[in-house]
Amino acid sequence: MRRVAITGLGAVSALGVGVPAFWDGLVSGRSGVREITRVQAQELNRPIAAEVPDFDPALWVPGDRLSLLDRFAQFGLAAAIEAYRDSGLTVSGEACDRAGVSIGTGLGGATAEDEAYERIYKNNAARIHPFTIPRLMYNAATAHIGMQLGLRGPSLCYSTACAASTHAIGEAGEIIRSGRADVMMAGGADAPITLGVMRAWDAMRILAPIPAGGPAMACRPFSRDRQGLVIGEGAAVVVLEEWERARARGARIYAELAGYGATADAGHITQPGIDAPVRAMQIALAQAGLPPEAVGYVNAHGTGTPLNDSTETTIIKRVFGSHAERLAVSSTKSMHGHAMGASGALELVATVLAVCRGVLPPTINYTVPDPECDLDYVPNEARERDVRAAMSNSFAFGGLNAVLAVTRVA
Repeated sequence: MRRVAITGLGAVSALGVGVPAFWDGLVSGRSGVREITRVQAQELNRPIAAEVPDFDPALWVPGDRLSLLDRFAQFGLAAAIEAYRDSGLTVSGEACDRAGVSIGTGLGGATAEDEAYERIYKNNAARIHPFTIPRLMYNAATAHIGMQLGLRGPSLCYSTACAASTHAIGEAGEIIRSGRADVMMAGGADAPITLGVMRAWDAMRILAPIPAGGPAMACRPFSRDRQGLVIGEGAAVVVLEEWERARARGARIYAELAGYGATADAGHITQPGIDAPVRAMQIALAQAGLPPEAVGYVNAHGTGTPLNDSTETTIIKRVFGSHAERLAVSSTKSMHGHAMGASGALELVATVLAVCRGVLPPTINYTVPDPECDLDYVPNEARERDVRAAMSNSFAFGGLNAVLAVTRVA
């Protein structure tokens, strides 16, 4: 079976545009959660979100195409271009037929959809924008990345809620392992901060309120005083490349995508299970050839809801046994928010950099230990640690689980 190298990284997040801003925000423990600007605050009960600041799509999207792209596709294209440049990759000629795209999204063109519905239902408009369908379709980011980079290989879109980009990356790795492609641009993008989407999440009563300390302290994974999740937006894309191809061209290899596990609870539509996520982690470990004790860090799904965080703690204990006591676990959602289908990709970038640079991003806003969440969550401050193998978890609504394992280059 062919090996998969990670040779390029790109990110757009509430911590800033680009991987340097993303990583700097993580290791400094800086929150990207702030008062919402994309929706008027008086329209919402929970007027906070992890919005991407200072994003100029014109820097990434050709002018003649800009009107075709919803905000989520703009994010996806920006992250893909950064990753492609970072990889030093050049794909041309027949090689384009063996290079593809795999992007996950939870909600696709939510902004375009919201604007269209406002015109129809509120303003009684007779016509809406003629590019509404190209903007809102879920595969728009995939298509625009492929067109921009000239990639003609397998090009796919996954929509499995907040596991979407983890599935997209994992399945892209399988495509390379099986020999169907040599290069895959893989990741996720979402821009769900619209009135309709925020109202829908608020109706579920799982969004965090604004605490006394301000919006930056709202997302508190694994802390006993956690009160809910914070919606975010953004994108992340990684370049996956067949190992020997990457070595032959002298590419910098950040890490190896060594394992991938995907399972389904086949249970409750919103409440997380235990057995199936455990199996997903075990499958990823088995594919990577890693014993549990070889893993030094887990980037948790860690949404900040009471049930999710205690359940994930139980899952990790089941997988790692006594090693769980020595394992470092953190939730970077505490800083970049829950970016829906983009979350898994952002968290994989964080995991890869943790392995490469020997620094573990923290779980910020951890204030009160919870007896039901009794692992080492790297509270509040980044930590230097030599980690050779790490995992990233995504456990989505619908009981759809995806886990990635990465190992450091020897």
